[in-house]
Amino acid sequence: MDEEQKPLAAMLESVNIAESLDEQQLKDIGRDAEKGFTLDHQSRLDWEKNIDEWTKLAKQTIEPKTYPWPKASNIKYPLLSTAAMQFAARAYPSLVPSNGKIVNAKVIGKDPDGAKHQVAEAVSMYMSYQLLEEMDSWEEEMDKLLIMLPIVGTMFKKTYWDPLKEANCSHLVMPKNLVVNYWARSLKDAERISEILEVSPRKVKERQQSGLWLDIDFGKANQPEGTMNAPIVDETTPHMFIEQHTFLDLDDDGYAEPYIVTFEYNSGKLLRISRRYHLDDVKLKDDGKTIATIKPIQMYTKFGFIPNPDGSFYDIGFGILL
Repeated sequence: MDEEQKPLAAMLESVNIAESLDEQQLKDIGRDAEKGFTLDHQSRLDWEKNIDEWTKLAKQTIEPKTYPWPKASNIKYPLLSTAAMQFAARAYPSLVPSNGKIVNAKVIGKDPDGAKHQVAEAVSMYMSYQLLEEMDSWEEEMDKLLIMLPIVGTMFKKTYWDPLKEANCSHLVMPKNLVVNYWARSLKDAERISEILEVSPRKVKERQQSGLWLDIDFGKANQPEGTMNAPIVDETTPHMFIEQHTFLDLDDDGYAEPYIVTFEYNSGKLLRISRRYHLDDVKLKDDGKTIATIKPIQMYTKFGFIPNPDGSFYDIGFGILL
């Protein structure tokens, strides 16, 4: 192993890199991560207001009308809801066929004896089994995604290895819970991807006892306004965390490598730093010693409906047409 790769290999073996850093380093990294999240969130505030309006249209939320006179007739037709359900009804059978073969492996190159085709069939069958049988709620969440996609325009799926469950997982991420700079070109090119997590105190304890998170006491949760949960606070109210997929120069070589930083939103306290690359993803220069590039692991998949005319990252749905 080259000298340049030894620090990276050590990072790969660490369950939580934050345990090996001093308090000042943790504060600096946490502060920078929080600042980056705030900047990205502010860049898309207008888009979030549009999302709220489109959601009200789909839910046919009753709002008092004062024009042209107080308590004027206020009829809302379910145009958006009907269109969304019709889209989902057409798209679902194409993506989740009745024969259960969701994954179709492609044979590349010549295959005179059909050996590649047999391997492709086996891979397709096993991966389809993983999605439908081993991943909890995958099919249900895909159905939910296809109904909501034409309304809000952008949805996300997160696919990753869960060290607690010791299994591959794939679950739906709501667009307001995945914060990317509004003008980012794509998930691949984004410098930061921040997912808003709401984790109950019991599950926080599980992560701390397993060594995934630092053992920090946050006290009672204090949910910010506008979050998914009710404002009533008790011992089961979840804390709000930010899992940020970003780049850090932990080995001081002048090149920032891909890592995942997790911190508590209200306090800004950093809980975990984990690597976001495999050693095989490290590409060296011609000298065989200096790092040229590192390919990050991408956990998120974006589902877009209509590309936004302003060229931004977040796509639009039927809501804007109304």
